[in-house]
Amino acid sequence: MSIDASIEQEWLSWMRTKHIPDVMATKTFKECKLSRLMTGEEEGGKAYSVLYVAYSQELLDTYQKVHAPSLQNEHNKLFSGKFAAFRTELKIIEEFTHES
Repeated sequence: MSIDASIEQEWLSWMRTKHIPDVMATKTFKECKLSRLMTGEEEGGKAYSVLYVAYSQELLDTYQKVHAPSLQNEHNKLFSGKFAAFRTELKIIEEFTHES
C-alpha cells in the first residue's frame, strides 16, 4: 500500500485503532503485521504492508465474501485518491523459527 505522505499519520492511526481491530474482530485471522517498507517508495508516498495470517482457507473465503467488501469500501471512502493498493494471497508452505 502506498499512502500519500500528507495523510500518513491519519491513515496509520485509523489502521491501528479502527480498521485492523475491525478485521481481527471477524475472527478470520490469527495475526496481523503492519510494516513500513524501507526501500522502493514512490516519490511523495509512504509504502506499507499489512499482512494478515488466516486460520484457514475456508475462513478466508468467507471473509472475502462477507466482510471484505464493506471494510474495503470504508477505507476507500476515507482515503480516496490518497493511496494505491494491491492485494495478494499467499500460501505458507513452510515456517522457520529461531529457537533460543
